[in-house]
Amino acid sequence: MRDAQPVERAVGMDYYVSDADGVGGRLRAEPADFRVTEIEAFDPEPIDADPGAYPHVLLRATLSGWDTNDFASALSDGLGASRERISWAGTKDKRAVTTQLFSVADADPDEVAAVEVGDADIEVLGRTGRRIYFGDLAGNAFEVTVRDPDRPDAVAAITADLVAFAGSAGDDSAPGDGPVTVAVPNYFGQQRFGSQRPVTHEVGLAVVSEDWRDAVLAYVGGPSEREPEETQAARERVDEVAERGGDWADALDEMPRYLGYERAMLHELVDRDASEPDDFRAALETMPTNLQQLLVNAAQSYVFNRILSERLERGLPFDRPVAGDVVCFTDSDAPPEITVPDTDRLQRVDADRVETVTRHCERGRAFVTAPLVGTETELGDGEPGEIERDVLDEVGIEPGDFDLPGEFHSTGTRRAVLVRTDLTVEREPLTFAFSLPKGSYATVLLREYLKVDPAELG
Repeated sequence: MRDAQPVERAVGMDYYVSDADGVGGRLRAEPADFRVTEIEAFDPEPIDADPGAYPHVLLRATLSGWDTNDFASALSDGLGASRERISWAGTKDKRAVTTQLFSVADADPDEVAAVEVGDADIEVLGRTGRRIYFGDLAGNAFEVTVRDPDRPDAVAAITADLVAFAGSAGDDSAPGDGPVTVAVPNYFGQQRFGSQRPVTHEVGLAVVSEDWRDAVLAYVGGPSEREPEETQAARERVDEVAERGGDWADALDEMPRYLGYERAMLHELVDRDASEPDDFRAALETMPTNLQQLLVNAAQSYVFNRILSERLERGLPFDRPVAGDVVCFTDSDAPPEITVPDTDRLQRVDADRVETVTRHCERGRAFVTAPLVGTETELGDGEPGEIERDVLDEVGIEPGDFDLPGEFHSTGTRRAVLVRTDLTVEREPLTFAFSLPKGSYATVLLREYLKVDPAELG
């Protein structure tokens, strides 16, 4: 175990589990270097099904260089439809080639098939009785190429560490001889918080505290040296206006047009001549509803990462439970090519059940969990529960704080602390192929191999 990069520690990822030096290099030199294909778990009816009973058109889009939210906006423009009629199963990164599912409410399948949206290949699959929701997938398959690695021979030592971390479900075979089972802590990756400017968890923590003004200023202000100079200057202007009680129009005038969400918030502050908490809450609510939810999710993710880092520091296992843990079981409805934790099926582990549940974990039937804290969160017992409570105390929140208005409310859930995968490595060029269950981050595995600044991971 070794210390992580400073920017990773700022979002709760304190450690690498591999002690070996990284291979170096960079990801996403071009979109085709990072390929993501959803492992689908959503079956449509035929195209000619009754549109009254099945009003949503399901499509599969292969995108190159598209942010998911931006593609949804472009698709709505191309169809002349409200953006709120478009939904998707998972948010993907812009600098990649991605294949993913979308649904469009009350649409003509022929019009969907004919729409032209930049560099996008659209295939209409059928009709559904409801919109596709975030999370309506089993997982993602990745094929990732690392360019210009400094130490490609380090792959073997890193893999050995990750095989050991996988526990008894690991594999002693050497990389390059076929798939090898490895595991990493199921951290939320840097992109959950912002790769260049990791602040979404700070915004979310302010929301959870119902400090709406601080939440807006954390999102719109607070320049980062990792951003372009024009962006830094605009955020500095926001901070100046906020400090001296100036006119929000001054900040809006300087905000670049490519920062659309920031400009929308500032427009709202100008229109309201903002001074009251509700004015700042209204500014946050100019964001799409899914992004409002992501702000709170980022706060939950930060706390989760902190819990995992503390578990690592204390030397508690990830592949098996200790007394006081809460485990979940495998989703029996998942496609056979992926193992997915079902966090609706939870069980507390007391001292008498540790040995039995350990056997389930060894066979890939159960997973140790930690909380994504919300109003209905029940914390663990024993040392795991002590870790959870200590982290919440340090952050200054408690489950009841998530009883929030509108899209900001969250009941919480739990999440597996470990993610395993069968990894295949090719050497020329250095390419990693693996699959992860939904919600797990490819960069959390890849960071162990590269051990570079997260900006190089994208």
